[in-house]
Amino acid sequence: MLYQAHRLLIGVSLWALATATGGAASAQDGVPTVAAVLDTLSVGDAVGGVIVPDSATGRRRLVSAAGLVGLQASYLDGTRLVATPAGEAGALDVRDGFHVRGRTERLLVSTDKTDNSLRFFVLEAGAPVEIGARSVALGFAVESVCLLRNTSDGGLYAIAVGDGGEIEQLLIYVDAEGRADARPSRRINLPSKIKYCVADDATGQVYVSQQAVGVWRFNGDPEADAAPALVDAVGLGRISEESGSLALYDGGQGARYLFATDASSGRLFVYDRDAGDAYRGAVRVTGRNGAPIKEPGALQAAAANPDEGLPSGLLVADEDSEAGANYKLASIAALTGALNLSAGSPSDIGAVLTPRLPAVTPAAETVPVASPGDAADDPAIWADPSNPANSLIIGTDKKAGLNLYDMQGRVLQHLPDGKMNNVDLREGFMLGGRPVVLVTASDRTNKAVAIYRLDIEARRLIDVADGVQPTGQGDPYGQCMYRSPRSGKTYVFINDSNGEKRQWELVDAGNGKVRAVRVRDFAFTSQVEGCVADDATGQIYVAEEDVGLWRLSAEPDGGSAMTMIARISENPALKDDMEGVGLYDLGDGRGYLVVSSQGNDSYAVFRREGDQAYLGSFIVVADGQRGIDGVSETDGLEVTSRNLGPGFEHGALIAQDGRNVLPGENQNFKYVPWASIAAALGLEMRR
Repeated sequence: MLYQAHRLLIGVSLWALATATGGAASAQDGVPTVAAVLDTLSVGDAVGGVIVPDSATGRRRLVSAAGLVGLQASYLDGTRLVATPAGEAGALDVRDGFHVRGRTERLLVSTDKTDNSLRFFVLEAGAPVEIGARSVALGFAVESVCLLRNTSDGGLYAIAVGDGGEIEQLLIYVDAEGRADARPSRRINLPSKIKYCVADDATGQVYVSQQAVGVWRFNGDPEADAAPALVDAVGLGRISEESGSLALYDGGQGARYLFATDASSGRLFVYDRDAGDAYRGAVRVTGRNGAPIKEPGALQAAAANPDEGLPSGLLVADEDSEAGANYKLASIAALTGALNLSAGSPSDIGAVLTPRLPAVTPAAETVPVASPGDAADDPAIWADPSNPANSLIIGTDKKAGLNLYDMQGRVLQHLPDGKMNNVDLREGFMLGGRPVVLVTASDRTNKAVAIYRLDIEARRLIDVADGVQPTGQGDPYGQCMYRSPRSGKTYVFINDSNGEKRQWELVDAGNGKVRAVRVRDFAFTSQVEGCVADDATGQIYVAEEDVGLWRLSAEPDGGSAMTMIARISENPALKDDMEGVGLYDLGDGRGYLVVSSQGNDSYAVFRREGDQAYLGSFIVVADGQRGIDGVSETDGLEVTSRNLGPGFEHGALIAQDGRNVLPGENQNFKYVPWASIAAALGLEMRR
C-alpha cells in the first residue's frame, strides 16, 4: 500500500505532464542517477501541498500551501480553482477518516507562520473550507507538521516540529460545536532545528529530521515511551552536512522504505523499514533533461494515476532549478530498481486504522499526585448509598501517603503518612460497638499495616491503628482486604516483593483502635501485587506479575493450594506485568474479574463464576473534548457495580494512569463508567 497514497507535496504551479516514460538510471561517482518522469513549471517558492481526488469530476486536485496566498486548489493541468485564506500557509498534511459534522471527512492541517499555529480544513466541492474552532498556537517557530493515526487508540494526532528542536504532539478532536480543535499531548525536545517530519500510521513510528544531527525515529503513541532511535547521523553516519527532507513509501512486505535527503550532496538515501531502517543505498534524481538537483528539498510519495500520466513516484523539490523552483517526479520503480530493491505493489488508497481493541474513554480524572515519577499506584472505592454523588475514592501516592478524592477528582484530604503502596476498604467493621468503614494500606515506610477509619460525614480518613502494626516483611507491597461470609471477620492480605504473602485478622483493640493479628502465611514463586477477595465465595484472586492470575481460598485455614485462572503465556491478549485486579458484582455470585495487562496497556475481563472464562479485553483512550487522556501502564485498579452518582450509575473502573499526558503531568487516576465497558464488550450491568 502506498503510504498516504493520494497525498502529493508540491508547489502552486502548472504541471508539465510527461508523455515520455523516462526514469532510466545511470551512474555518477558510483551513485545511481534516476531521471525524473516529469518536471513541474516554476512554483516561485517550494511550499507544501497535497493531491486529493475530486469525486465529482474524477480528476485529482492539488491543494497547496501557498504562503501568504493561503491554501490554493487547482487541477493538475494548472487550472486554478480557488484560494482560501490561511494566514501564511507553510507545511500541510492530510488524513482520511476524520468524523466531523456528522460525516467522515478528509482533514487537512496547515501551519500558519504568521502566528506559529495550526489550522484545520476539510474539502467541500474540492476546495478547502476552514472548520477549526481556532488557530492552535504552538508557542514556537514552527517548521513543519505531519499527521499520525495512532494504531494503539485510533486517535488522530498532529506532530508539529520547530526551529528550536521542538516536537509537539497534539490530539485532534471535535468540540461540542462540531469544530476541529487540538490539545497538547506531549512535548519532546531536541537541542536544534527540526525541519521535517513524517509519520507511519501502520507502525505508529514518527521520523524527524534534525538538520544538524540526523534522522530520528520515535514511538508516536503518546501513552508509550518515545524510545528515540537515531536512524542516521551527520558526520558519524552517511549524512555529510545537513539532514534534509523525509518521505515514506509502502509497497507491502519487503518494500517499505524511508527516503531521506542528504541536502548538501544531492543524494537521496533509502532505508528499509522492514529491517529496522537499515541503509539500502543512495541515488540521485535529476530533471527530465538530466540537470542535477543540487540540494533536494521537500519529498513526498505519490500514488500512480495512469489517466494523468503519473506513475507511483517520489516528488522532489528543486529550489535551485534554472527555470525557477519546481518539483521533479521520480518513478519509485526506477529508484528502487537502481538499488536492486523491490517496489512492491502499492495501492491507491490507504486503510483508515481503528483501535487495536474495543476502546472506552474516561469520564473524569483526579488531579495529579504531588510526587513525580512512578508515584500513584492503587485506588479503593467507597460508594455512598444515600447520596451516590458523594462517593469517595482513596488513592495511594507510594512516595508520599494517601489522597482522598471526590467523584470530580478533587483532593479532599492528603495524609503524608509514608510510602503507601496499595489500599483497600471494607464496610461494616465493628469498632467500639458501631459499624465503620475500615481502610488499610501497605506501609513501606514503617513496614506495617496502616489502618484508618473513613469518617463518611466529615469525609476524612482517621488513623485508628493501635500503634505501628508491623508486617515482619522486608517490603510490604501488594494488598487487599476480605470479609469472611463464614465468620464475618475482616482480614487483610499483604505480600512482600519476593512473593511471600501473609494474612492478618483485623480486630477491635478495645480502645477505639484496631490491631492486626497474623493468621496465615503462603507464598508464590515470583513477585505478586494485585489482588482482590470475593466476599461472597470466600476466594482470593492474586496476580503473579510474570505468570498469571491465581485463585485460592481466602479463609485463614485455606492452606496454600491454588488454581491458575489465566496464564499469560497461554493468552495472547495478556502481556506481563499482570497488575491490578478488581471484581464487578452482578449479584447471586455472578460478575466479572478485571485485570490490568500492563505490558500492552489493556484490561482483561474474566467471568467471575463457572469456568471463569476470558471474555475479552479493552483499552482506555483519550477524550479530546473533555481533555482527559487515555490510560497506560496501569498498576492498581478497582471496580464496583454500585451507583457512584451521575455518569456512574452502574458502577465504574478506577485505574491508575502510569503516563498522564494531555498535557504531560504527574500520574493520577482515571474514572471510567462501567456502562461504557459493558457496551464495548457486550457485558452486563447491575441494575
